[in-house]
Amino acid sequence: MKNNNTLKPQDILILLKICTLGEQDWFQHDLSEALGISQSEISECLSRSKYSGLIDANRKKVNVLSLLEFIQYGIKYVFPQQPGAIVRGVATAHSAPPLDQEIISDQNYVWPYARGNMRGQAIQPLYRTIPKAVLNDKKLHEVLALVDAIRVGKVREQHLAISLLKERLQYAE
Repeated sequence: MKNNNTLKPQDILILLKICTLGEQDWFQHDLSEALGISQSEISECLSRSKYSGLIDANRKKVNVLSLLEFIQYGIKYVFPQQPGAIVRGVATAHSAPPLDQEIISDQNYVWPYARGNMRGQAIQPLYRTIPKAVLNDKKLHEVLALVDAIRVGKVREQHLAISLLKERLQYAE
């Protein structure tokens, strides 16, 4: 029997996108267009997230504290990632704002994407449409890069990323 209530990586993407919208009204078709995910998948995500307690019963307001708790303590185990080959892509983790101002490194991390402007070690994004979706969405890019710093970073990077992520999502509580 198929379990339709297990979180998928795109669920985190969708929930973070909703968080970055703040108090702005949104519809499923808006999320679909912005993220390159079908409306049916958006609907399934919201159902899984409701079951997991990461969004309210009306499937409109993200439970930010629960989402932050999951990201802080679980994401690197549920959706692990190791840096790969050197490729062209979009900056992520400590190579992208806001961590690029805090952490100096000779090694860049990128989401593989032909239209990216940086070369670095490949980090597979939580969902395949992320590199394109973040090109015109600075807020989403920052929070996803912070999540990647938690997934692949060293302890210092993880703690800094968690702190910055809490600041960015604070207003939504």
